[in-house]
Amino acid sequence: MYYLSREFVFDAAHRITDYQGKCEKLHGHTYHLKVTIKGDIKTDGMVIDFAIIKKVVNETVVNKLDHSYLNDLFKNPTTENVAYWIYSKLLKEFKKYHCILYAVSLTEGSNNTVTFVEERNERRTE
Repeated sequence: MYYLSREFVFDAAHRITDYQGKCEKLHGHTYHLKVTIKGDIKTDGMVIDFAIIKKVVNETVVNKLDHSYLNDLFKNPTTENVAYWIYSKLLKEFKKYHCILYAVSLTEGSNNTVTFVEERNERRTE
């Protein structure tokens, strides 16, 4: 099994709702997004072309989030909620390419990272 990752960067503003502290005020971040695909090598020698990963992620999520006000898109735009939204949007897109979206890691600023990995119960036949 192979794991391929590609990284992306976007900027966005938000304020955390139902929160008391600095982050309840309007502020912005540079976000670093890492998307990891899991799969087997196909007949062309690749799991998936990195160019396809770039196209899918940019068209599906980055172009929507970059230079946006995240509160217009999310009720409470925590890094956890944004990471899960990205995962759910990309999940169906990568199925079209017969790949498994393994993980989405979203770093807010330079040192706060949330990683979402969906735990799947896989049955083994012995």
